[in-house]
Amino acid sequence: MPAVNSVLVVGAGLAGTATAIRLAEAGVAVDLVEIKPDTRALGSGITLQGNALRELRTLGVWEQVQASGYAFDVTGIRAPDPAGTVVAEIPDAKTGGPDLPAALGMSRPELARILVDRAAEVGVKLRFGATHTELRQDADGVDVTTSDGGTGRYDLVVGADGVRSWTRRALGIDLETTSVGMGIWRVFGPRPASVTRTDLFYGGPSFIAGYCPTGEETLYAYIVEPAQDRSTLTPEQQLATMRELSQAYHGPWDEIRGTLTDPSRVNYTWFETHVLPAPWNRGRVVLIGDAAHTCPPTIAQGGAQALEDAYALTDLLLSRDAVDDGLWNAFTARRFERAKTVVDASNQVAQWQLDHVQGDIHALMRTITQLTSQPA
Repeated sequence: MPAVNSVLVVGAGLAGTATAIRLAEAGVAVDLVEIKPDTRALGSGITLQGNALRELRTLGVWEQVQASGYAFDVTGIRAPDPAGTVVAEIPDAKTGGPDLPAALGMSRPELARILVDRAAEVGVKLRFGATHTELRQDADGVDVTTSDGGTGRYDLVVGADGVRSWTRRALGIDLETTSVGMGIWRVFGPRPASVTRTDLFYGGPSFIAGYCPTGEETLYAYIVEPAQDRSTLTPEQQLATMRELSQAYHGPWDEIRGTLTDPSRVNYTWFETHVLPAPWNRGRVVLIGDAAHTCPPTIAQGGAQALEDAYALTDLLLSRDAVDDGLWNAFTARRFERAKTVVDASNQVAQWQLDHVQGDIHALMRTITQLTSQPA
């Protein structure tokens, strides 16, 4: 018998939907609330490495993800010269196993739609445009009031509501999320035929200029610069700024730049980081995913770590018969050091770039492989 019979999951990102799916498949009654109005509001593009793909396969959505995304097994390193010269082609380790691609790019909203549809299929009750407004817990459960007027009592509340987690604030946790000193421009658009994998351009006026195919017809491209206040720019000025920064990069960037015409497809955010000290629960409310740990996307592990959190948490909830200190100690043992190590590694890569240290790319890729190849 599982440790829980009823669970409220807050947040319909990767961590939240994965948790909801696993629990509902096992017969647990799950409500999932998401403050945003629909899955279209849940991001732009994402790179999923093998360990993320492994988790998605266990959720029963791999075939849909494979059909919707764009898989590749090599990362290219290019120079910021007039030809966009390829200086290295690095085979990516298949950290999810030999029968899965090393990496796959896809649209975040499409991935969110696939996971939400799977959640509904297995019996999760979904409510968009809602979150909790009050949590009152005792030794046996949590009484919850939600913003859409709902009330309920649950054995557990899972806060998977992102970097600015409302659940974390409701628990009175004072956690500082800090900038690492980098800002990233992202754009979603059509894929030129020349883009068949992720290529990273190091150097030039920006730290990194890269792109990732997200489907047969789409990609997302990005440029990483020193963090600065870009909030006063109009959408048209944002587009012009990204186009200007991209002028230093060539090869496929020359084709991508020609497609940068829609200001609504461009966004700018800072790289941020935090790790919540263990434990991640307060009584019968637990934080996972970006609510507990977030890192800059320098090694493309944010989504994978969220999925691993969901797997470890649900594995314990379904294999034990009580929500007690033993369960939480086991969860901490499985997730805290691993997540912290990934966050630290992501920040170290960012710091290398800030210090203008190019380092040994092959050594960096080996380190990333070691971090991500083990199961959660």
